[in-house]
Amino acid sequence: MELRHLRVFDAVVRTGTVTDAAVALGMAPSSVSEQVRALERSLGVPLFERGARGMRLTGEGRRLTGWARQLLGLADRAIADVAGRRDDVRLGALETLVATCVPTVLARLAERRPLLRADVRPATDRLALLADVDAGRLDAALLLDTGTALGDLGFEPPAGSLRFLDLDPVPLALLAAPGHGPRHRIGPADLDGERLLLNAPNCSFALAADRLLGAGPERVFVGSVATVRAWAEQGLGIALLPDFAVTGAVRAGTLDALDLPLPALALRLVWRAGREDDPRVRDLLYAASG
Repeated sequence: MELRHLRVFDAVVRTGTVTDAAVALGMAPSSVSEQVRALERSLGVPLFERGARGMRLTGEGRRLTGWARQLLGLADRAIADVAGRRDDVRLGALETLVATCVPTVLARLAERRPLLRADVRPATDRLALLADVDAGRLDAALLLDTGTALGDLGFEPPAGSLRFLDLDPVPLALLAAPGHGPRHRIGPADLDGERLLLNAPNCSFALAADRLLGAGPERVFVGSVATVRAWAEQGLGIALLPDFAVTGAVRAGTLDALDLPLPALALRLVWRAGREDDPRVRDLLYAASG
């Protein structure tokens, strides 16, 4: 069993077909097939069932998948260490979190794994971010969610392929300019007819509003968290925002928090199932979990 065979095996597992693996590796399909067969001969077991729809792992193939990724990760890390290169972990994050939550994760990473450098890639599309993690283009991603399953906030993740760890709670607040909005303790029904300022239809806070406030408030989408805050300060509507985005405005008296108890969201680190033994992912999980 050779590392080059394991790399080809892993590529076929990730892509699902010999042709797609060949494209990803820059090899001829016949060479990919031959290396998979060589690996099977060396192990003495079939790793795939071949069919018209692609390659499906056998039980032995599924058992090898975790070992292959662990061995390949260790080999890559050994090469980087001997060559004196820093190792990179590709971390995606929604733009809202890049300036607010990512620095804390990076500080923990620098302290605990100084040779592991994060290549941070901002994203605006949550589903594209998750697709990049699922496809291996990112090692992990940070996003906001709630509940006990990925996507409980109201989005559909790739089926069964991702795992997550909740790092920190992200409290929410419903805010308005002084003198604007209900003054007494309120419930969602008291917001009927109010203009609810949000940055985008599928942003985390719009999804949270759908869950927590219902359909009563009129949704007004204005493009960014900073614009939402500015419009709310001018009395142009109420805003549902995370505490980290409005602490200064509340302290300065330009926004008031309305008396509506709201559950916190979770800052969630997401990675592809089976990659827990990849040294980069393992180190990131260790550093990010506090």
